[in-house]
Amino acid sequence: MSLTVTPLDHVGVEISGLNLEETISEATQQQLRELWDEHAILVFRDQHITPEQQIEFSRIFGPLEMHPLKATTSEEYPELFVLENGSDKDKFFTAFYNGEEIVGRLDWHMDLHYTARPNRGALLRAVVVAEEDGLTGFGDLAKAYDALDDETKALVEKLEVAYTFSMQRRHMRYVNLDGYEPGPFSPKKPADVAFPDFADAAYPIVVKHPISGRKVLEVVEQFLDRVITPQQFGLSNDESIELLERLVEHGKKAEFTYFHHWKKGDMVLWDNWRAMHCTTGTKPGIKRVINRTTIAGDVTLGRVLKGE
Repeated sequence: MSLTVTPLDHVGVEISGLNLEETISEATQQQLRELWDEHAILVFRDQHITPEQQIEFSRIFGPLEMHPLKATTSEEYPELFVLENGSDKDKFFTAFYNGEEIVGRLDWHMDLHYTARPNRGALLRAVVVAEEDGLTGFGDLAKAYDALDDETKALVEKLEVAYTFSMQRRHMRYVNLDGYEPGPFSPKKPADVAFPDFADAAYPIVVKHPISGRKVLEVVEQFLDRVITPQQFGLSNDESIELLERLVEHGKKAEFTYFHHWKKGDMVLWDNWRAMHCTTGTKPGIKRVINRTTIAGDVTLGRVLKGE
């Protein structure tokens, strides 16, 4: 199998020349792992494969992690996490943005960030494509770090940032709340969706990637709460808030992000230790089905805060 690598807009690459209905040689598997470590975001097209083939392909990149909520997984394929819009569950994921009703919109985030032990990555495959909207965005936080000026790099190397898990978007400090209203069935607390109430987690603002060694800007808007003890590093609370606002906006710049317009059979693999992601959501009643497999993380990148 001869792979062709084509840069995407701004970040990530598209891989062609791969047929997942054929046996993938160990040499090609190693090439894919190296490309993932180098680029963080890989796109594959026209992969009309079975769930078993998606699961088998995903294992090339590491052991898979099962989702803890059985309601969102397949009984036949427990490694598969089904992301679905257009079902009777839409009401729990509906909110209003400037008066428009949107299902399943998610702000920029890294999976399991609030646990201090994010998963290694994930693979999405489009099964049913939304008629409109339903994009998924990916952002390369290693490139975002590289682009910081030297003065900011020197400052953030010293700092830790805390993330606070919350079910209510309106309580998140660094997302854009202009024109936002929760839906009438939006969960009020973690127990409403059978989640635990996670303790705060802290990360260095600059995390070294466990495999590539690349420096990653560990600042994403969802659940972001505060700089820990900023006064110890010569920052007032106001200055620390302004710093996080600036870093959040920096990471979302177009030159560090890519938005995927899905076609049936598309797959996207991303490195959750380096890349953040978001979803634009869909209008109510629009059908969208994405099959997801998750590569487990074996490194604790942050720490759980207890009483700090």
